[in-house]
Amino acid sequence: MSAHDQLLVVIDPVARRNDGESVRIAKDVLCGGSEAKICLPEGPEEFARALARRGSRRPVVVGDDRTLLRAVALLHRDRWLGDGALAMVPVGPSVELAHALGVPRGAVAAARAVLDGVVRRLDLLVDESDGVVLGDLAIPAAAGPVAAPAANGAGGASVWDTCRSLVRTLVRPVPAPVVRTHRLRVEADGVLLTDMDRLVEGVTVRAGGGRAEVTVRHGAHTEPVMARALTVTVSGADFRYRADALITGPVRTRTWTLRPGAWGLTLPSTAGAAGGG
Repeated sequence: MSAHDQLLVVIDPVARRNDGESVRIAKDVLCGGSEAKICLPEGPEEFARALARRGSRRPVVVGDDRTLLRAVALLHRDRWLGDGALAMVPVGPSVELAHALGVPRGAVAAARAVLDGVVRRLDLLVDESDGVVLGDLAIPAAAGPVAAPAANGAGGASVWDTCRSLVRTLVRPVPAPVVRTHRLRVEADGVLLTDMDRLVEGVTVRAGGGRAEVTVRHGAHTEPVMARALTVTVSGADFRYRADALITGPVRTRTWTLRPGAWGLTLPSTAGAAGGG
């Protein structure tokens, strides 16, 4: 049996707890079509050790988008991504990133793609602290929803009070969305796209076609500023950013460098190139 057929299957503990049936199905398909070593880490440290001890086996992770991000970050820091390829069976409530990259939906289809698929080389955004971005980058990170205050204090509200509160809610006009602006300096390959004398609503960065696609939005009545570059630097007052499913910050400056075709993901052989790789 070739090294290509020898798998290291690392199953995230959250996936095991949330959807044990899909995990079992994935294990059955993978073990039925290859020589697979199954690892059941109980936490991030054991997860990292399992990947570090992969030897010549192909790593396969079973879990959600955070599992995929964790695996790519660890393998990037291990300087393995340029030579090897990762595979994934998405299990969990948050797997949209994996699907956007081309991983099939469903444990059976995804596991069969691990066995029969081909490696696609994808672009990777890497910051100066070795953080990685597989999909979209949004600056600043969108604020979460604000919970409405409880009516009539803590508990003890009568049915009549509840009805009056509901009526007030129904007749109250819907408030206009609050647009937050920020002062940010954005450079793409050293070219200034916007400086801190202009208010910015947001910046998005996405890998595509061997370049980072940068969009700076100043407002609804102003055309966005767009560029394609290998390096993007954002500076300003403390800001947070969303990289894939993770929010990081606050930071005052960050530089992302695009590395074309920096990592490989096993996808169905009929799938088109994903992620701009």
